[in-house]
Amino acid sequence: MTVTAILTDIEGTTSSIAFVKEVLFPYAASHLAGYVRANQHDPLVQQQLHATAQLLEEEAPGSGISSADTDALINTLLEWIATDRKATPLKVLQGLIWEAGYKNGDYVAHMYPDATANLKQWHQAGIPLYVYSSGSVKAQQLFFGYSQDGDLLPLFRGHFDTTVGGKQKVASYRAIAQQLQRDSHEVLFLSDIKAELDAAAAAGMQTCWLVRDGELPTQSPHPVVSSFDDIVL
Repeated sequence: MTVTAILTDIEGTTSSIAFVKEVLFPYAASHLAGYVRANQHDPLVQQQLHATAQLLEEEAPGSGISSADTDALINTLLEWIATDRKATPLKVLQGLIWEAGYKNGDYVAHMYPDATANLKQWHQAGIPLYVYSSGSVKAQQLFFGYSQDGDLLPLFRGHFDTTVGGKQKVASYRAIAQQLQRDSHEVLFLSDIKAELDAAAAAGMQTCWLVRDGELPTQSPHPVVSSFDDIVL
């Protein structure tokens, strides 16, 4: 089946989970309180604090935590980091904090060599490349813009995050295909998470399961590879 666009996950797919878990998350956790307090009057930061308070009210009506209760919101955000909560306001704030870290040269984003090589090859072949990650669009752009292999951002034509929907929701992939103005069957989605691939397949997309560590599953509804080198278009 023809592939006219490729949509890829990041963590565990193009890049090591360890970099996100052991570098980015701890960096955000250690800098979040100071960043929020220093920038709490910035409109974008205020918007995320308000959104956090709204989520808390939806989950626990009458909790009494308002968008002005900075300390309580910071504690909530830190709890969300610890539990890897896929909350959009947290992702936006993490992206802002990570931007400072990248620009300061505190770290560069990890890339699997096979991912970089094949993304470049596909780009040169004229195949449109897109990213869909639970990290905010800003975080994605920083990741590829400050990678260990240099600025890879020009390889991609667009980015999608949880504002389009959850990554295990079929509707999210239908919405992405619609925004790409492509038939879902022509889009190949790459991920290391089976539930995400199941949702993409249910939306009509082609799929490929990246299993970076351990043995490949012997039975799978998705093609399984351990490297981008093994992906057949």
